[in-house]
Amino acid sequence: MAQLIQQNNVTVDAWTTLEIGEGETPDSVALPAGKVIFPLAVWQARKAEIIPGREHIGLLLLPDDKVEDVAADLAHFAVVAVHFPKFVDGRGYSTAALLRQRYHYQRELRAVGDVLHDQLFFMQRVGFDSYALKDGKDAIHAIGKGFAPFSETYQASTDQPAPHFRRRTA
Repeated sequence: MAQLIQQNNVTVDAWTTLEIGEGETPDSVALPAGKVIFPLAVWQARKAEIIPGREHIGLLLLPDDKVEDVAADLAHFAVVAVHFPKFVDGRGYSTAALLRQRYHYQRELRAVGDVLHDQLFFMQRVGFDSYALKDGKDAIHAIGKGFAPFSETYQASTDQPAPHFRRRTA
């Protein structure tokens, strides 16, 4: 089970991610109760069923999913989880930046999948605020080493909109 880091602390994950099993479709998969993170395909197929009676709704975005497809629905989600299928796949960074900068998503933005401590600094820069580490990784080590490998940043980003040269002269 993945360890969840929020606000530089290891925490218990209260959310369940719905998985579509073999032989199931977004239209046929059973919708569990509680705090559930739904894949985009399920959300699109069954939004009218999911919204009523649910206080907490989450969304899972895969690398090929387009943020534009859910931009109008972002107010429904308490958490948006962005999946990183492997370490070298950086599309999730763009997804996070779009959610924060273009669509002004302010709630929890979670990195899931192949999340390693080497990525945490960069994930935080684009707007992630929670991280489900890959199974078998040490969360205490990740917190200690992953968020501050550099003392200063030069480029502008979601967490620091002004580039270094503008901050220096201010």
